[in-house]
Amino acid sequence: MLNDVDKQLVYIGADHAGFSVKAELRKYLVDSGYEVTDLGCFSEDSVDYPDVAREVGEKVLETPKSLGVLLCGTGIGMSMAANKLKGIRAALCADESAAEMARRHNDANIVAIGARTTSMDLAKKILDTFLNTKFEGAQADGERHLRRVVKMNEMGGK
Repeated sequence: MLNDVDKQLVYIGADHAGFSVKAELRKYLVDSGYEVTDLGCFSEDSVDYPDVAREVGEKVLETPKSLGVLLCGTGIGMSMAANKLKGIRAALCADESAAEMARRHNDANIVAIGARTTSMDLAKKILDTFLNTKFEGAQADGERHLRRVVKMNEMGGK
């Protein structure tokens, strides 16, 4: 659990396929001490996942040190849509190892999770790992990671 000084801001969003999983993960994050802003969707009515991915991505870009969580059936669509935004590095993570490496080496700022392909227990472990792993780029031996992230950011998007 985080203390109030260390409260991490997390933006969370899902399409209709991820709606119920989002609700449970949002509660889990709040109970764990995170400040969570839910950007939708707010029912199981069909929505277009690129709209939610854009909203979460834009908020992450606007808010320094924040991170994002996106959920759809497989996580694939959300990650692809979010990565269209310049400066977003969304990683589709199916296990804790991928979540760790996405943060540690790639400075991912959004994690995408498949709501229909990932158990709730595993989704919580992925979130914990993603949110608690720091980027190595600031360390002396992490220069290569920082160099690569800068190159990704310069590639554009959209």
